[in-house]
Amino acid sequence: MKFSILIPTWNNLPYLQQCISSIKEHSSASHQLIIIVNEGKDGTVEWLQNEKIEYVHHRENVGICTGLNSATELITEEHLIYLNDDMYVLPDWDSSFEKCIQTIDKTSFMLSGTMIEPHDTGNSCALVADFGTDIESFKKQNLLDYHSSVTKKDWCGSSWPPILLPTALWKKVDGMSEEFSPGMYSDPDLSMKVWRKGTRYFRGLGDSRVYHFGSKSTRKLGKNVGRSIFLKKWKITARYFYQKYLRMGEDWDGPLSDYKEPLSSKLIHKIKLLRS
Repeated sequence: MKFSILIPTWNNLPYLQQCISSIKEHSSASHQLIIIVNEGKDGTVEWLQNEKIEYVHHRENVGICTGLNSATELITEEHLIYLNDDMYVLPDWDSSFEKCIQTIDKTSFMLSGTMIEPHDTGNSCALVADFGTDIESFKKQNLLDYHSSVTKKDWCGSSWPPILLPTALWKKVDGMSEEFSPGMYSDPDLSMKVWRKGTRYFRGLGDSRVYHFGSKSTRKLGKNVGRSIFLKKWKITARYFYQKYLRMGEDWDGPLSDYKEPLSSKLIHKIKLLRS
């Protein structure tokens, strides 16, 4: 099964090259690659041209939301994956996605892979193991050995990359919401839009893994007011949505149920709205 893999990048060529190399080395199929190049003053465009890899080029940094949306018309496969350029995919990452897709409703779901990160960020969905914080300190063979020996259960919730969803569903929700540009809090917003369209299958796969060096591009952006934008748009906090609606990080036990927010929580969110 082939996927369309969308990778935004911002003057981060060494990490992009390593990411693409891992995709070619560890994938079970020859996937469509679409690179969203922001600026590209480091030779990214020239390298992609030499490698004959599809790309969209923005002369300025348009961020993740606008960038991903700009690649929509290039997507050829039935399912798309959004991946960060500072991720290294591990063996069986895509076949785990394929096995799951073959067992579920093909039109309404959202899947995530499991990140392995060098530092504990409080993300219960991730595995914490330090195999380097940059390319120079990357311990590839140690990572591969760890990947083949460690187990992790599937978990509830799906929001941050690597994420996979049907291309038709992506188009149905109009992709990323550009009011969150350059991108902070656009992940829970995408999940909420998918939820509002009736999807209740949000699943993280313990066997589909990537090593995440840690926001090598996004940390250059600074912060936007995404938290406040999410609250004003959906009338709840992103944290509440993750915990109560998506049950993020809990052991997977099947599709999620509809969630009705209690009156006490609605009052708390109204107060937060007034203060925002």
